[in-house]
Amino acid sequence: MRGGARSGAGVTPRGAPRRHLLSIEDLDRPDLERVLDLTDSFAEVSRRRIPRVPALRGKTVVWLFYEDSTRTRLSFEAAAKQLSADTVNFSVGSSSVNKGESVRDTVQTIGAMGIDAIVVRHSCAGVPHRVAEWIDASVVNAGDGRHEHPTQALLDLYTARTRLGGLDGARVAIVGDIRHSRVARSDVLAFTAMGAEVVLVAPGPLLPASLEGWPVAVTHDFDSVLGDIDVCYLLRMQLEREAGASVPSLREFRSEYGLDAARADRLGADALIMHPGPMNRGVEIDGDVADRPNAVITEQVANGVAVRMAVLFLLLGSGMDLAEGARTVAG
Repeated sequence: MRGGARSGAGVTPRGAPRRHLLSIEDLDRPDLERVLDLTDSFAEVSRRRIPRVPALRGKTVVWLFYEDSTRTRLSFEAAAKQLSADTVNFSVGSSSVNKGESVRDTVQTIGAMGIDAIVVRHSCAGVPHRVAEWIDASVVNAGDGRHEHPTQALLDLYTARTRLGGLDGARVAIVGDIRHSRVARSDVLAFTAMGAEVVLVAPGPLLPASLEGWPVAVTHDFDSVLGDIDVCYLLRMQLEREAGASVPSLREFRSEYGLDAARADRLGADALIMHPGPMNRGVEIDGDVADRPNAVITEQVANGVAVRMAVLFLLLGSGMDLAEGARTVAG
């Protein structure tokens, strides 16, 4: 990991200061490679007839989701259970949040119950970082506002690396509603750290107000990159964040930036089609394209369990180094 005290996926002996996964920016290439290598072992565990190891027996993980989620929450829950951890699902809709309880008071109440990790999703950027200041437990950012979604980026890296064999020099196009996406920033950081070249493809109103510091190229012409990319990563139009108001119409957006059959046919034979889900079929991607053999969208979901197993193990494991931990799990 990069020098200095900071957050990140690591292994900490019991009783030592806990570690967190708050941002992909906290991880350098060796960190990312260790997580991906360990994920290989947990992917094998997930394929077993009884996919369970006692790696986190006695640990308790809580889900604190202030926003709706299907893939992230369920895959974290599956990951924790396959590691034999105890899990607690915090339901905002039936909690004291509805009585005006603050995030801080909620977090500190949960922390007083002796948990080991808390997985946080919130509509406001930076909330997981504040949670890490308020609680004596490991914190995993499961998505904060438009800021980041680090475990999504890890599972995207793992899926692409597994399919392509490596990411050095790979050409990745991230297409669509980049302005409102927390996945986009995490993926840019992750893919470029692994040696890939990233181009953002979107109309001006769907790009961030500033791209200063983003190691990317930018184009408004989707068709111009189709024959020259290894990964076509499509982002959902986030209509709940008023993304639709940024374009003249969804019909026009689909015409210029949707991956239909004609565009998909122009991709290279080995190019991957990726999407973080949920998909707006018929907007950013056509239904028949999403079901093509080179569309690895369901693989991303499946790999999400193994990646999140690796993250939870590294945060809550027994203090072994990464290589030893991977050998132990594989055995």
